[in-house]
Amino acid sequence: MPTDTTRALDDLCINTIRILSADAVQKANSGHPGMPMGAAAMAYTLWTRFLKYNPADPQWPDRDRFVLSVGHGSMLLYSLLHLTGYDLPLAELKRFRQWESKTPGHPERGVTPGVEVSTGPLGQGFSNGVGMAIAEAWLAARYNRPGHTIVDHHTFAICGDGDLMEGITHEAASLAGHLRLGKLIYLYDQNHISLAGGTDLTFTEDVAARFDAYGWHTRTVSEGNDVAEIAHALEEAKAEDGRPSLILVHTHIGYGSPKKQDTFGSHGSPLGEEELAATKKALNWPTMEKFYLPESALDHFREALPRGAKAQADWSTRIEAFRSEYPAEAAEFAQIMSDKLPADWAADLPAWTPADKPIATRAAGGAVMNALAKRIPNLMGGSADLNPSTDTALKGLGDFQPAEYGGPGTQGAVGGEWDYSGRNVAFGVREHAMGAAVNGMAAHGGILPFSATFLVFSDYMKPAMRMGALSKLKAFYVFTHDSIGVGEDGPTHEPVEQLAGLRAIPGLNVIRPADATEVAETWAFAIEHNGPTLFALTRQALPHLDRSRAVNPAVSRGAYILSEAEGGAPEVILIGTGSEVSLCVAAQKNLAASGVKARVVSMPSWNLFEAQSADYRESVLPGAVRKRVTVEAASTLGWHKWAADGALIGLDRYGVSAPGDEIMKHLGFTPENVAETAAKLLKG
Repeated sequence: MPTDTTRALDDLCINTIRILSADAVQKANSGHPGMPMGAAAMAYTLWTRFLKYNPADPQWPDRDRFVLSVGHGSMLLYSLLHLTGYDLPLAELKRFRQWESKTPGHPERGVTPGVEVSTGPLGQGFSNGVGMAIAEAWLAARYNRPGHTIVDHHTFAICGDGDLMEGITHEAASLAGHLRLGKLIYLYDQNHISLAGGTDLTFTEDVAARFDAYGWHTRTVSEGNDVAEIAHALEEAKAEDGRPSLILVHTHIGYGSPKKQDTFGSHGSPLGEEELAATKKALNWPTMEKFYLPESALDHFREALPRGAKAQADWSTRIEAFRSEYPAEAAEFAQIMSDKLPADWAADLPAWTPADKPIATRAAGGAVMNALAKRIPNLMGGSADLNPSTDTALKGLGDFQPAEYGGPGTQGAVGGEWDYSGRNVAFGVREHAMGAAVNGMAAHGGILPFSATFLVFSDYMKPAMRMGALSKLKAFYVFTHDSIGVGEDGPTHEPVEQLAGLRAIPGLNVIRPADATEVAETWAFAIEHNGPTLFALTRQALPHLDRSRAVNPAVSRGAYILSEAEGGAPEVILIGTGSEVSLCVAAQKNLAASGVKARVVSMPSWNLFEAQSADYRESVLPGAVRKRVTVEAASTLGWHKWAADGALIGLDRYGVSAPGDEIMKHLGFTPENVAETAAKLLKG
C-alpha cells in the first residue's frame, strides 16, 4: 500500500527509528543497536507502505503477520510499535531491558502489544513464519468463497545472516519452497557482520542461489537505504503468489556511526555516549536530547492508525457479506478465530474396557485424534515422515499440498483433498522446523496444530518446544516410541534422558499415559488447556487398566490412585508412568499374596501433579508413607522428589538392540523386580 512522501520525510522517519533505537540501547547500557540502525530503511518501507495492520487492534484476524526473526534487534520492532501507535508508551522504551518492562531484551509474545512470536534464538522466527503462512493458506482455502475473500494476508519477516546460518532455517526454507507458500515474504538484512566478526570468516555461500534451489523467488537490493528500490522489490514479491520470496537487502550495520558502521562493534554493545553523539551529528539529527521524536515524523508514522482502521472496517464489511450468504461457515470461522471449541467436540471420543485387546498408546492416540478431528475442524498437523509409525494421520481429511503438482495418488498421501484445505501436513524429515512451524501455526490463530515424531528425536525439536512453552502456545507435540520398548532399533532410537530434560522446561505439560483411556484423557486435557502439551506414547501394546479400585482417576490432576491397597492403609506405594504402570499393578498383586498392602499410583504428569493443592497431593502420596518405589523406563533424574525414602527403578544407561520385551526383562522392568524391590524396602 504505497504512500507518497518526500525523500526528506522518508530520511527523517528512517533516522527517527535509528536514533530512537540507539538511545534506548544506550540508556539500558545493554543491547544491539547496529541491526536497527542498518535495517531501518527496509523496516520503514514495509511498515508504512505495505504491511496491513491496525495498531488499535493488534489481534485483528486478517492483519499481516510480522516477525522480527533477528530478535536481538528488538529495539527496531519496539520503535516501530511505538511510532505507529500501538499501546507501547515511550516510557516503556526508556525502560528497555528492565525488570517487568514491556520491552524485554528479545521480543516476547504476550508481553508487548504487536509482538506475534517470541524470537531471539536465531532461526526460530524464520521458521515460525513458515507455520503462519501455512495457517493463512489453510484458512483461506477452507473459508474463502467466490466473491467472498475473508482471509487474505501475508507473513513478512526480517531475518539476518545468523538466521540463515542456523540449520533450522535450511529445513524451514526447504519446506516453504516445496509448499509454494506465495504469501511468505522475507527481507534479509544482509550486512555481512555477525556478533564476533565479518561473515567472510564463516558464511560465504551464495544465499540467493540456495534459495533459488529451494524454489523461492529471490531479489537483491544493492543499496539498503534505497526506499524506492526496496518498495519495488516488495511489490514484485507480493505479485509472486506461487513462491515464497527472499529479498536480499545489502545494508550497513550501525549505519551513521562514524566509527562503528560496518563493524561487529555495533552488533552487541551500545555505541557509547561519545559515538552516539557523533552519530546524531553525522545523521544531521536536530538535537542531542535523548528520545526526541520529530513531530512531522511521528505524524507520518501515526497515519497507520486511520489506515489500519479503514482496512479493518473494509474487512468487517466483507465478513458481514460472507455471513449473510454463508452463515454456517461464518459461524465456524468466528468460533475458531476466537479459540472456542464446538459444543460437541468430545462426543466421539473412544472408550475402552479392561477386557479389550491391548493396544499401543500410539495407536490409541491415532484413534482419539481421528475422533476429535471429525468434530474439531481446525485440528491439523503432521509428522516428520513417520505417519505409519506415529499413527497420527487424520484419515480422509486431505493432504496440505500445492494443488499444481502431485496428487492423491502420491505414495504416502493420507487421502482426501489434495490442496491447501488438507489437514495433514507432510513436514518431511525436518523435526526442528516442524516444531517451530507448529508454533507459528498456533501463534497465527485459528489452528490447533500438532507435530509427531519419535521421542528420541525430541532432541532435534527441544529449542522450538521451549519457545512454545515460553510463549504459552496451544500446540500438541506428539512423541511415540517412548522407551527401550522400541526394541530392535537399539540405543540410537531408545530414549533415556529425554523425559528428564523435557520435564525441566517450565510451562510444558509432559504427559506419559499408562493406557488408551489415559491417552483419551490426555487429549481431552490438551484440547481445553491453553498452553503446549507433550505426549509420550508407546510403540508396544499395553493392557487396559482396571479402574474399579481407583480414587478419582484423572490425568488432568497429574497423578491419582489407580489401585488402592486392600485391607487397610498402604505400607508401600508403587508409582509408575506410561508402560510401567501395568507392571506396578501386577506387582501389587504379587505383594498382596505375601500379605503386603501396596497402593498403585499412576503419575502421567509431574508438573500437573505439582500444580494440585497440598491436600490432594497428600491424599495420593501421604507423607506418612515413606516407602515408595518409582518405576519408569527412563533416567531416574528427578524421581527422588517423589520416592521419599524409597527406591528408584529406572534406566541410567543406554538400551540395547533386541526385542523390546527382552530388554525390559533384562533391565529389571518386570512385576517380579518391582515387588521384590518393595519387599526389600519394607524389610529395611
